[in-house]
Amino acid sequence: MTLLRIAVIIGSTREGRAGDRVARWFVSQAERHDDLAVTVVDLTEYDFPASYPAEPTASIRAFVREVGRADAFVVVTPEYNHSFPAPLKQAIDYAYDEWQAKPVGFVSYGCRSTGLHAVDQLRTVFTALHAMTVRDVVGIDLLAGEPTPPCTDELRRDARVLLDQLRWWGLALRDGRAARPYAS
Repeated sequence: MTLLRIAVIIGSTREGRAGDRVARWFVSQAERHDDLAVTVVDLTEYDFPASYPAEPTASIRAFVREVGRADAFVVVTPEYNHSFPAPLKQAIDYAYDEWQAKPVGFVSYGCRSTGLHAVDQLRTVFTALHAMTVRDVVGIDLLAGEPTPPCTDELRRDARVLLDQLRWWGLALRDGRAARPYAS
């Protein structure tokens, strides 16, 4: 069986961000599953233009290729002012067809809210792109400490549930796309 290709997208580009540490922790949880191929897509590694260009740049094309290759996604997002970061929205908008009929899960973090306001808004964005968002989320309260080993049993359980849902939807939708083109 072909491995399910999951792209873990780090949605924060801020200096001093927690997103890279949160993503490393989540990837370590995902790599325990031998039926998943996990790739990290860090937005700081792309030189996106300040304004939307008439023609895609090399960085935009590279990002869109990564999205196109993936069968499923996990977006690691902070919550900034009850929303998600602008660079994440910009990156999401560079791809379109590449998101369609693929599942998206969320690992969010923030102070007290665990980033759930950002996730609520991202669900709306991904629904407009014809992606399928999975129900359960890994939400991390940074005031309770970072999710670095040893993390809590609850966070490990939440990651396992998210990965189980993402795997189910990822396989079902991959088979569906192979059998019939998605009608958008």
